[in-house]
Amino acid sequence: MSESKKAPMTYVALLRGINVGGNNKIEMPRLRRTFERAGMTAVATYINSGNVIFSTDGRTSADLSATLETAIQADFGLKIPVLVRSRNEIEAVYTALPAHWENGTAMKSDVLFLWDEIDAPDILDQLPLKPSLATTIYVPGAVLVSIARADVARCGLNKLVGSRLYTAMTIRNVNTLRRIHSLMTTED
Repeated sequence: MSESKKAPMTYVALLRGINVGGNNKIEMPRLRRTFERAGMTAVATYINSGNVIFSTDGRTSADLSATLETAIQADFGLKIPVLVRSRNEIEAVYTALPAHWENGTAMKSDVLFLWDEIDAPDILDQLPLKPSLATTIYVPGAVLVSIARADVARCGLNKLVGSRLYTAMTIRNVNTLRRIHSLMTTED
């Protein structure tokens, strides 16, 4: 009797700290080829901040992260942390995101994707954000944050950069999350 092969699952790899301020420069076409050489299929990138949608079968997110970090190190000579989220995990974050939140002139709204070591509901108590100025929502694997643009400088967000917590997350704005969700779900 032959074993049945699992259907490929869709994931997104969120690379931390690439193409920021001229540092850790990675070209997206070359990154796509790196993912393909690492065994990923249906590889697509979205903007230069390191969002890679791909398919593969039968591996855990932790295994995929390790594989992709090794491949990026080999091809680019850079040690880049890679956080992998499944389609279902992105769906859960997308569903929790209030529809009226935007990243625009009136509001700054972001998704703080969390590595396992800080992924717990009490993360909200550890963030240096002023509750009177920032709205936060915990979803397993992420924190959603929204701040009025007029309050960004006063809300405590700048205290997050450089902290221990900051090194265990990668941040995308809500517009990027919505686009990643769309790219991951339009293939049906």
